[in-house]
Amino acid sequence: MKHYLLPETGQFYKANLHSHSTVSDGTLSPAQMKDLYKSRGYSILCCTDHEIMVPHHELTDKDFLMLTGFELGFDEAWKPDFLDARCCDICVIALSPDNITQPCFHRTKYHNPERNSEIVFDQNEPDFEREYNSDCINAAIKKCREKGFFVTYNHPAWSLEHYEDYIKYMGMNAMEICNYSSFIDGYDEYNGKAYDDFLRKNERIFCIASDDNHNRRDPNCRMWDSFGAFTMIKAEKLDYESVTDALIKGNFYSSQGPEIYALWLEDDKLHVECSPADKITCTVNRRRCMSRYNEETGEITHAVFEIKPSDGYFRVTITDKKGNKADSNAYFTDTLELPETK
Repeated sequence: MKHYLLPETGQFYKANLHSHSTVSDGTLSPAQMKDLYKSRGYSILCCTDHEIMVPHHELTDKDFLMLTGFELGFDEAWKPDFLDARCCDICVIALSPDNITQPCFHRTKYHNPERNSEIVFDQNEPDFEREYNSDCINAAIKKCREKGFFVTYNHPAWSLEHYEDYIKYMGMNAMEICNYSSFIDGYDEYNGKAYDDFLRKNERIFCIASDDNHNRRDPNCRMWDSFGAFTMIKAEKLDYESVTDALIKGNFYSSQGPEIYALWLEDDKLHVECSPADKITCTVNRRRCMSRYNEETGEITHAVFEIKPSDGYFRVTITDKKGNKADSNAYFTDTLELPETK
């Protein structure tokens, strides 16, 4: 019997879940951002502007959905030069269109106080004071989750964070396995190793890929920071609750270009169907990484892997001829019915 890891029903919708507009430090307005992404086949966009959460529901139409969110940052404020400072940035996305109250708000810090009239915040809550340490960051993650937000940990390479920094974070929904803006700037921002670090600590989180675009450069140059990393969300329909329900359930995959068409278990065999690729890899929580190639044609579109209960978790990576990757979320074997190894 087949157990579909990506739902058999529904439709894939292309999404950018981390972006910046003129509401903070981007160069395009939210309306321009919508038009730009819609013209390239995207169906979902979240303007996660720095420190200010503004809904853009007026831009949603039958073919395009605007999610509500923002990005909040923690940095080594004592460093005289920000370029030397480690930081931790997280994006939060409201799970309900009616949730427009910004969590972890401070009335005078971290944003331009002149814009307070644009921000809805809980007047009864004290200002949330930030410090760059894991206790404060974890408290913010917990509060955002409790307030009804999907929380992602962003771009550890750009943030100058090492294993001993990020491994202390816990409770987020997902992390960025690829941040395109940082990637094209030259950072090693494909974060498969960091994702496995979290998984091996038993942080049962998902992975997303996003542009983190600001659109400051010539759109015809190779440094244009749009359309390089995206999340494919499989939902029953293109409305707010269906899409955020798919996010919470992990019904999506991340990509720099390749596509994953289907992912299912049948007995102890994992089946993958994808766009033409150079290789398909299955990573588990053991020294048992597995890759599949097509030696005859050099192009592979389907692979089968044996999954064992002792593998702990497994996830799939598709790599195309250009080196671009698509990544599934991780699936933990103790949540699945697998035959016992003989």
